[in-house]
Amino acid sequence: MIRILLADDQTLIRAGFRALLDTEPDMEVVAEAGTGRDAVRLATRDKPDVILMDIRMPDGDGLAATRAILSDANLAGTRIIILTTFELDEYIAEAVRAGAAGFLVKDTEPAELIRAVRVVHDGDALLSPSVTRRIMAQLASQSRAAAKAVPLEQVTDREREVLALVGEGLNNAEIAERLFITPLTAKTHVSRIMTKLMIRDRSQLVVLAYESGLVKPGWSS
Repeated sequence: MIRILLADDQTLIRAGFRALLDTEPDMEVVAEAGTGRDAVRLATRDKPDVILMDIRMPDGDGLAATRAILSDANLAGTRIIILTTFELDEYIAEAVRAGAAGFLVKDTEPAELIRAVRVVHDGDALLSPSVTRRIMAQLASQSRAAAKAVPLEQVTDREREVLALVGEGLNNAEIAERLFITPLTAKTHVSRIMTKLMIRDRSQLVVLAYESGLVKPGWSS
């Protein structure tokens, strides 16, 4: 059962999401928060698997709540999907840097929302290539100075290839097709990279791929 926390200051949006998600046999909304502070408190109490987090909320916004939740070792298994009214919310890049697994616009189709929860729960990142390109290009331009500080010495050449493709927004199946390996092998490479670099989330691998220079702003697949 995927346990979900809804964090949004609009009651109607929370009610709509709850009505949709609670009908799925493998999902349960365990709590609702209307403020950033409540989101942190309820996440600490209920330890949800997935949080749907609005950015703009009173009493601590979604970005601050995301940072607090994902820095808590007791919530290492929690994944956060950022909700936004616009596809390119000004805070999305920082949310991804903080460890959010991806984002959805609030008018996402119901089937896509359900799929997104499952994708993130399974450990993948919810970042399409087109969105990844725009957001991560912004991150790269903000953090060129950090590129030399990214420790990739312990990463093998094959793992660097995989990391670069993760940075382009490819999922395990797409990486497997590109490198002529199995999806399970691709998944194993991604897991090993995370372990070696002590990274908890696939979305942070995307950030690292840009900051390390393995992926350049303006790439095309």
